Amino acid sequence: MNRRTTILSAAVALVSALALTGCSSDSSADTGGKPELEVSGAFMPQPVMDMAGGFLTIKNDSATADKLTSVTSPLSDDVQIHETKNQKMRQVTSFDIPANGELKLERGGNHIMFMDIKQKPKQGEKVSIELHFEKADPIKVDLPVEAATHNPKQH
Repeated sequence: MNRRTTILSAAVALVSALALTGCSSDSSADTGGKPELEVSGAFMPQPVMDMAGGFLTIKNDSATADKLTSVTSPLSDDVQIHETKNQKMRQVTSFDIPANGELKLERGGNHIMFMDIKQKPKQGEKVSIELHFEKADPIKVDLPVEAATHNPKQH
């Protein structure tokens, strides 16, 4: 009976150890609990006024949700994030980026707004921005400047 108790104790200890290591092996633990964000489809239509819009998709490949809290750029000292509801846009303080989901900033919807731009970038140029998040480190992105009428949804 003594040998059986020893084997049973060893088995319980092994199962407990495996269960504990399993708890810490989710995808967010590998990044220190920070979301894994990736930006794609970024562009800016060539501005025709002293304002400009920016569009992109932020994909979150982790189990940790995050928020886009602000955007900065040398193009403007006043870069805002706007939501569009009922064909009206208004400034917001953040956008949710769901765990294992994405945030789409697109024409006719939520977007980045550059107010009082310092210069009008031309088609073919790039505009640097930095995306700031509640949890993830900032991400630098270059927005290619496209034709004023560019809309990837129509292609």
